[in-house]
Amino acid sequence: MTLNQLPLFPLGSVLYPGAVLPLRIFEVRYLDMIRRCIEAGAPFGVVSLTQGQEVAKPGQAETFAQVGTLAIITEHDNPQPGLRVVRCVGQQRFRIQRTERLKHGLWIADVSHVPQDSPVAVPDELQDCISLLKSALNRMPPEVLHNLMEGQPSQEQFHDCSWLAYRWCQLLPLPLEIKQRMLELDSPLIRLELVSDLLDKLQLRPDSP
Repeated sequence: MTLNQLPLFPLGSVLYPGAVLPLRIFEVRYLDMIRRCIEAGAPFGVVSLTQGQEVAKPGQAETFAQVGTLAIITEHDNPQPGLRVVRCVGQQRFRIQRTERLKHGLWIADVSHVPQDSPVAVPDELQDCISLLKSALNRMPPEVLHNLMEGQPSQEQFHDCSWLAYRWCQLLPLPLEIKQRMLELDSPLIRLELVSDLLDKLQLRPDSP
């Protein structure tokens, strides 16, 4: 097993592969981390918090999920001293093997990469997940889409179970625990089948009762 060391950014949300993550960074532990990542062109790891808050408080415990997503910084700015604004894109998933918290509060981890999803065509019975997503995206203002995904999606992406399910996971109003479980699933088809069930449960299909 090949391990890589990553700085971690625990958040109260889940980052999916292909998703955009805008961040406003002001904590010292992350300002230095982001600067180093920008200078090296290196990723950092986003993990969802299971205990604690995004802004650290003295004596506060922090625990987080063991599967996260690499984040690559695509845009960055310093609008004022002590504030860094960045736009990141989710890449490959990873699994934490060992963690260490440094003196100034930054978490680092030895991680192993989770294999990328193999392309799986959307089956006939789930085709309406494509049309429903296209309709939802068409109603969004350009600035909202810019903070949702990188670039204009291709027809090939719409017809791939992995990409399609991840975009729905971003959009659906799901508890953090369920969003994390969707990230950890290894089967893109099962992930999309669960999305389809959620569309029914949330009555988001036009023919929902």
